[in-house]
Amino acid sequence: MPAQHWPAPVAAAPVAATVALPGSKSVTNRALLLAALADGPGLVRQALRSRDADLMVAALQALGAGFEAVRESAAGVDWRVTPGPIVAGAQIDVGLAGTVMRFVPPVAALADGQVRFDGDAHARKRPMGPILDALRALGATVDNDALPFTIRGPLSGGEVTIDASGSSQFVSGLMLAAARFEKGVTIRHDGPPVPSQPHILMTVQMLRDAGVHVDDGEPDVWRVAPGPIAARETTVEPDLSNAAPFLAAAMVAGGSVSIPGWPLSTTQPGDALRRLLAEMGATVELTPTGTLTPTGTLTPTGTLTLTGTGAFNGIDADLRDESELAPTIAALAALAATPSRLRGIAHIRGHETNRLEALVTEINRLGGDAEETEDGLIVRPRALHGGVFHSYADHRMATAGAVIGLAVAGVEVENIATTGKTLPEFTRMWGEMLRGEVR
Repeated sequence: MPAQHWPAPVAAAPVAATVALPGSKSVTNRALLLAALADGPGLVRQALRSRDADLMVAALQALGAGFEAVRESAAGVDWRVTPGPIVAGAQIDVGLAGTVMRFVPPVAALADGQVRFDGDAHARKRPMGPILDALRALGATVDNDALPFTIRGPLSGGEVTIDASGSSQFVSGLMLAAARFEKGVTIRHDGPPVPSQPHILMTVQMLRDAGVHVDDGEPDVWRVAPGPIAARETTVEPDLSNAAPFLAAAMVAGGSVSIPGWPLSTTQPGDALRRLLAEMGATVELTPTGTLTPTGTLTPTGTLTLTGTGAFNGIDADLRDESELAPTIAALAALAATPSRLRGIAHIRGHETNRLEALVTEINRLGGDAEETEDGLIVRPRALHGGVFHSYADHRMATAGAVIGLAVAGVEVENIATTGKTLPEFTRMWGEMLRGEVR
């Protein structure tokens, strides 16, 4: 067996585990960027340490911000961030991180000079046109429509119309830096519905928490007023989307998995797991507990516990707002007792890989019956067999393979290390979960 193939462990017994998740990548990278643009030094607590988060830190450092790790633990890293003038001349590596490739260019456009962007080979295939065209319309110079590209500012802001139907990150990327533009920015969306709306709500809420005035009262229009971004202390929530494979394990193997620190109120799309997995037949309970922050503040959180029997049904679900959950839901659908239809996710063809094509290919490679539709997938029950499940350098494809491997002997996940994008210790956590260990 090639060294890069990870033998996915089969669940030999029902699980009984508590899994402590690291911080949200989406919240971490927004918080780091806002701290780098703030009006003074700030602190981002329990930030995720992963490839995507490290790429964001490196990009913001290259543009002039200072980062000091003041505390690091299993919960994450506490970054002290010192803003500085946005400087030109940087070479930014975005890796395969959508938040870096879409959020950092508007920041770079604040520099009086050129900034160069490039990334992994597949990153050059990911959609970038809407945000680059928007920056051009606002006054920046950009020499290409995809990676690699060079951007040159400065720009003063204003009003711009984009088609954000390919990614909500086009809207969030413009909003996050907009308060630093002389005129702020008004973004109008013109096109099919914007996916992943909870991520836009997350951006709006985090901007408001930092004292930025955002008007989102008109559908498909976001107005960000110019002004300071307040320096503050932020504590990053656990990554709820990364709970998906662990909660799915209790459905596949039977037993229960508990996730501590689950926020009682959140803009994270992963919170939809409570509803989606319950619809497939799991028992889901959120028990309020409260979490003590490093500063002694009690935050309203709970422990989410999912209990499964090893048998569950398929689902008919519109995942437009929770598309990052689609790989795990598709993996469960391949093991379910009844057919599933996942809708509203045409845009995930432009994610880390073409996720619709990849899911169909890999499920069918193991003997499954999956079919790509115009906006999603149909997955029908069929007995699966072992084989290589390719990850396509996509962390959520890799974890989907691990879920299937719980029930199907002989599944080998290619390049499991790609989970380091958002969950650097996935294989250790997976093994501890199956052994019932708590860390």
